[in-house]
Amino acid sequence: MASTNPKTYEASPSTKVAFLGLGVMGYPMAGHLALAGHQVTVYNRSATKSIAWCTEFTRASGQKDINTSAETPRLAVHDADVVFCCVGNDDDLRSVTIGPDGAFAGMKAGAIFVDHTTASASVARELNALARHQGLHFVDAPVSGGQAGAQNGMLTVMCGGDAAAFEAAKPVAMAFSRAFTLLGDSGAGQLAKMVNQICIAGLVQGLSEAIAFGQNAGLDMNQVLDVIGKGAAQSWQLDNRGKTMVADKFDFGFAVDWMRKDLGLVLDEAKRNGSRLPVTALVDQFYADVQHMGGNRWDTSSLIKRLK
Repeated sequence: MASTNPKTYEASPSTKVAFLGLGVMGYPMAGHLALAGHQVTVYNRSATKSIAWCTEFTRASGQKDINTSAETPRLAVHDADVVFCCVGNDDDLRSVTIGPDGAFAGMKAGAIFVDHTTASASVARELNALARHQGLHFVDAPVSGGQAGAQNGMLTVMCGGDAAAFEAAKPVAMAFSRAFTLLGDSGAGQLAKMVNQICIAGLVQGLSEAIAFGQNAGLDMNQVLDVIGKGAAQSWQLDNRGKTMVADKFDFGFAVDWMRKDLGLVLDEAKRNGSRLPVTALVDQFYADVQHMGGNRWDTSSLIKRLK
């Protein structure tokens, strides 16, 4: 029976959870849940990765027979109070939530689905409406912090959805988060992630131009970065990617292909809400240049490769 105000399960110190999607981000995120003492059932399209995860984190957590894998999302979420998900895009998200083997078909009434996929705001609202119709809760919760943030359990999570569901999920999600913040109704988390990606695009291009300029001028750019990093030019990108850009190293997780997917979401949303994003649109095309150079899997700081 449909519910317009489903009950929300309260998180306990040890909560039964599921995690769908064990990619670069999801694998360590699910691991932090297991290490925090939660009972975790995982699902991944490639079953070998699920098996590897169970082996690693059963040993690491010392919880024998607690962390398990399942063959379908529906089976993975059985009896879970909170279901976490981190997959590739809107279509991937629908594939693990909707249909006879999807998570929504197997979740118990009142359970909470927390989606960490960077997806569109429209799919978040679509799935939120469907979840509520089925007596469930849906929180869109994209993350920032990259592979290192996931591995270190220090992700920044931007959330949209029902406040009660958010508050119930937060203590569990803090296993892999440094900040877990509700920013508004359904879709607000995805919109905030788009703001984040707009900022990153401009910052990385500016840093690329600055480093290339300094190198062409004959400066010791490692020394220059140390100096300007103590002033108004300081940023996370400068602190964490400046010297690796100088060293021509671009294997730090968040790939150009993923950034182009994210910027595509940004530009689509900008058309809908009437925003003008000339710099973002230009940087998106610069990332297309990097793809044409064979840099699909290079990290986003590889924008500087166009300038060398």
